[in-house]
Amino acid sequence: MKTAGKMADVRPVSREEMRELDRRAIEEIGIPGMVLMENAGRSVAEVVLEMLARPGAAGVRRGRVAIVCGKGNNGGDGFVVARHLANNGVKVTVLLTFRERDMRAEGDAARNFAILKKTQSRLLKILDIGTLPDWDRTLRESDCVVDAIFGTGLDKPVSSSFVEMIETINRCGRPVVAVDVPSGLDCNTGLPLAFAMEAEVTVTFAAPKTGFFRHGARRFTGRVVVADIGIPRKLLPKKAAKTQRHGD
Repeated sequence: MKTAGKMADVRPVSREEMRELDRRAIEEIGIPGMVLMENAGRSVAEVVLEMLARPGAAGVRRGRVAIVCGKGNNGGDGFVVARHLANNGVKVTVLLTFRERDMRAEGDAARNFAILKKTQSRLLKILDIGTLPDWDRTLRESDCVVDAIFGTGLDKPVSSSFVEMIETINRCGRPVVAVDVPSGLDCNTGLPLAFAMEAEVTVTFAAPKTGFFRHGARRFTGRVVVADIGIPRKLLPKKAAKTQRHGD
């Protein structure tokens, strides 16, 4: 598991602990949720750019990335990823798991979607769930797929329509980068909630999640990168200090 320098001593957290960390950062410290989302999305974009630049991969300027976004905060992170990738010359297709008209009117995800709409260009295209029959072709034509459907808050089995989406992505033959947690994976137990994304890399935020260390979870998470999104160090739970044995 790869961690940023100051994140190496942070212990794994549950979804409930992560929710509280976000709340404290926003309400007690005063960091706007939009700032945390911006930092999260940019961290994922940096990992994707590194993947595209690997020997044998598509050059960054020629890269194609499909970003599959839900309408919650995980999708909001995905909208930020899309903007940063397009700014770096990557051809991006955002696949919405919902009808565009059903996007929430308020919240950080809605605000980032509005920003994304205003920055559309020849490098950035947005398609909604009405294009589902064309998803398979879009995914296979991409060099990388970003999974921004569900985040750590998911605690019940995904519906059959989302199972179909996840299956389509899993079988497309392209490397998947999961945003915070692979969609469909219970971040507390490391078990799929009926069906889960199989990622090559998971970029998780602030701290690793408890379920990532459970037997079998790596099949879904792949390599885990822990990204610093700006939550103050003093709020992050530390690993217990190892007891030094006599004579060591």
